[in-house]
Amino acid sequence: MLSGDQVNEIIVEVENVPSGVQSHPSSSQIVPEQTLANSSFSLVSSISDIDVTDSQIFSNWNDKKGKQFLRFSAPVNESFSQTLHSSDSMGLDTPCTSHENIQGQKLIASLIPMTFRDRIKTIRNQPRTMEEKRNLRKMVDKEKSKQPRRILEFNGCAQCLNSISLAYRRSKNSLSELFNSISLWQKTFKVIGGKFGTSVLSYFNFLRWLLKFNIFLFIVTFSFIIIPQLTMAKKNHLQFTGLEFLTGAGYFSDTVMYYGFYTNTENQHGSSGTSYNMQLAYIFTVGACLVVCFFSLLFSMARYFRNNFINPHIYSRGIAKLIFCWDFTVTLKSAVKLKQKNLSTEIRENLSEIRQENVKLTLNQQLIRFSAHLAAWVVSTGVTIACCVAVYYLAKKNTEFLANHSNPGEVLLLPFVVSCINLVMPRFYSMFRLVERYEMPRHEVYSLLIRNILLKLSIVGILCYYWINIVALDGKECWETLIGQEIYRLLLMDFVFSLTDSLLGEFLRRIIGLRLITSLGRQEFDIARNVLELIYSQTLVWIGIFFCPLLPFIQMMTLFIMFYVKNISLMMNFQPLSKAWRASQMMTVFIFLLFFPSFTGALCTLAITIWRLTPSADCGPFRGLPFFIESIYRWIDTLSQSRRYLWVVWIYQNLVSSVHFFFILTLIVLIITYLYWQITEGRKIMIRLLHEQIINEGKDKMFLIEKLIKLQDMEKRASPTLFTPDTRDVEQSGPLRVREHDAARDLRFRRSVQEDNPKA
Repeated sequence: MLSGDQVNEIIVEVENVPSGVQSHPSSSQIVPEQTLANSSFSLVSSISDIDVTDSQIFSNWNDKKGKQFLRFSAPVNESFSQTLHSSDSMGLDTPCTSHENIQGQKLIASLIPMTFRDRIKTIRNQPRTMEEKRNLRKMVDKEKSKQPRRILEFNGCAQCLNSISLAYRRSKNSLSELFNSISLWQKTFKVIGGKFGTSVLSYFNFLRWLLKFNIFLFIVTFSFIIIPQLTMAKKNHLQFTGLEFLTGAGYFSDTVMYYGFYTNTENQHGSSGTSYNMQLAYIFTVGACLVVCFFSLLFSMARYFRNNFINPHIYSRGIAKLIFCWDFTVTLKSAVKLKQKNLSTEIRENLSEIRQENVKLTLNQQLIRFSAHLAAWVVSTGVTIACCVAVYYLAKKNTEFLANHSNPGEVLLLPFVVSCINLVMPRFYSMFRLVERYEMPRHEVYSLLIRNILLKLSIVGILCYYWINIVALDGKECWETLIGQEIYRLLLMDFVFSLTDSLLGEFLRRIIGLRLITSLGRQEFDIARNVLELIYSQTLVWIGIFFCPLLPFIQMMTLFIMFYVKNISLMMNFQPLSKAWRASQMMTVFIFLLFFPSFTGALCTLAITIWRLTPSADCGPFRGLPFFIESIYRWIDTLSQSRRYLWVVWIYQNLVSSVHFFFILTLIVLIITYLYWQITEGRKIMIRLLHEQIINEGKDKMFLIEKLIKLQDMEKRASPTLFTPDTRDVEQSGPLRVREHDAARDLRFRRSVQEDNPKA
């Protein structure tokens, strides 16, 4: 035990620690590092609540040998005593002693001179709870801040890097917590994933990703195009009838919704203020949105590809996660049930894929399956071509039809027919599953995705050709606004059809399957059809953002409504997939389809519009110019006359308008894609070799055990008297012998299974 003087004042001798170097134990240190790392002092959460601001806890001085002495005064000893006497709240079973008090003081004294990284590492290695470690770190930081600067022997560069690293980690954690707190529909996603699996959940993940995408597009266009135009807008004298919500014409034609409303004048703020060029703002804002979309899609594809194709955990099917990673902090009964349901669904998906991979077909079955697939693809391609031809001729006749009729509701004929095709034909393609009979559900989804995207984007391509070569060259007044109205009607009609199908069609299908034709039962969620609806609508938004800057806002509202409608319909009208399968790689496929051909097609359409078409002479910010891009050419000519902006001219001439730059950029993207692909193939080879090594090791162990058993039997037959045990030895070795025979039988069974099926 310690005397009273020792309790009131304890001196701990610590070596001087150079900056950036971890301290090592020496003979002059009272407490070695291992003792500190393994000490069982009871410094817990109550330490952070101790008020020691009124007294100086540490005083220090240097002796002639350059050693440091840290003196703990009475208040800190009292604080440790309060901490040690609160062992009941900590759940400690050992009695608190003054020895633990001393160990805690020594640990704090040893942590203070360390660098930030070493201190965090030492605290992390302590056998304490997270709360205790957090409070210990706060206590050390508090005492460290009270030390004079001459004790903390950090040089300026190291201290600056330490501060920057700490600020970066704190800001990163804060942003992560902020994004998690504002993340939409987290609980709903857990419910969907637990009941319907990750395959259905991938659709809702994709919908939320598109919603965030359109929120960004709306913020950018609203800030740099719509708000400046509103400050210069004139009063709208057209009458509002309500039919504009369907047709997009009438009152809306003279608003910021369409291209024709925007002016080509410069907005001057004050007599000597800067001017706001609407031409440059319009084209640069649209261009910036497309560039951000391009790089965001590339980054998202790379991130999902790395997570779902390159990381090795995908090849182990997440077995370690399912077995060893139960979150014991989940205590709520409903949360526990939801977690159990999620785990059971993941196990079912893994087992289903293992079973489907082991299915082998005979040659006749493969020929029949190939013939069915070929016939289905021929029929689906022919139907797609017929639909595209019908839409093209309908669009041509629609121009003549509208010229001879004045009813405003007749403009909905073309969007109505296109929406009917997009609603009926995917269901027709889904019926091919009765003939094709894919063993892997993922292959069925991929085939439906390809057929649907060929149909939908072919129709969009036909409409773009109609707009660029017929509407734009027809000489009509403000043809840009007419195209914007057409795209608005297509987007709105597609939303109305999707909403009606979810609320009425899927409900009627459930009634028929449960009451009229009970053999049908509930239907399964069609992932391919629903995903292609999202890709189709987003393609229209990218094409129409130049002609209708408010389209991202309309798409944002439709996606928000469709999430709740689809969620309610999913819970009421659908059943889980009969063939469970993991959809960890589906988001990569969805984003790839969104990038190509959806985004690339929209980008090509807008490029042709900006570089080749002549703007309307009486409306829009580019009126009077031979081409839309001419505004950029004139702006660069103006900047070239000023010395201050020559760097902007150089960037435009050598990067933006240079073919070599885009060639090099494309080459870099292809090289990165190739490297990712090679890494994926290397990981697959590595996993296969490791599996073969595990199988070979099992065979070696089985061979050695069989040899050992044969050797024992031979020795027993050669000298049976030596192997005649007494009763006691038999009783002791009997269970061991039984376990050896059981193990041998188990290994033989494993070897037979491995020889029959090496993948097992």
